[in-house]
Amino acid sequence: MADTVSSLAARVHELLVDLMTGGPSPTALAGFHDAVARASALGPDGAWLAATALSTLGTLDCVQGRTEQGLRNLDAAVTAGFNDCVSFHVPHLRPLYGDPRFQALYRRMRITAADLDELFWLHQEMQVMSREAQDANVDSIGRLDTGVTLLPKAPLPTREPDTPGILCTRLELAAVQTALQQAALKADFQRSSGNTALDLIDGPWDLPRARYDARHADELDERRQRAAEARAFVERPGADRTLAPCPPLGSITYPA
Repeated sequence: MADTVSSLAARVHELLVDLMTGGPSPTALAGFHDAVARASALGPDGAWLAATALSTLGTLDCVQGRTEQGLRNLDAAVTAGFNDCVSFHVPHLRPLYGDPRFQALYRRMRITAADLDELFWLHQEMQVMSREAQDANVDSIGRLDTGVTLLPKAPLPTREPDTPGILCTRLELAAVQTALQQAALKADFQRSSGNTALDLIDGPWDLPRARYDARHADELDERRQRAAEARAFVERPGADRTLAPCPPLGSITYPA
């Protein structure tokens, strides 16, 4: 069956989740290379998907010491429309700041103020989701119920972006949300299995305590859901939508 933008976006999302949960295996890397080829075959509509895969490969290459290959992939990503200047300010890319080739590809990116606002929100939400997942994991320690922990997702922005490169980072955030939820479910299943095993070994379950734990977990889930809804991106009134160079390399503080 021929690829569509939607079907290939789902595939790249799957690859990103696999990378986040299983690391950069040869199979995962081959999948990203395949995605680049398939996205390129879709023409201009698939360029942002090629940019997503290429930027992922380029970042991995640079982090793992394959600088030459990494710079080629990042340069190709920018050519395909990648313009997430915020992502270029993560600590592990700072050693590249002195490389003229990295400086040159960074200067080629263009962004609008409205899109830049969204980029900051997308990366901030990745950090918030990660912290919430850690908190939820701590909250689940010692639970005797067999329920699962929900990690509410802040709704992805639906505004029409000024540059298609914003779609790359939206897809990354969606993958982070999925990967964190998968990890939470895995931990919950392990906890539930452990509780069931203890019940079989040590005797009757403490049902009143289990019911209390379940109610408390539901309350925490509802609280997180309200917080996630409150974090939804709101476009700044009057934000400039004129294309301009990205803020100077090194001038952005990555959201904490």
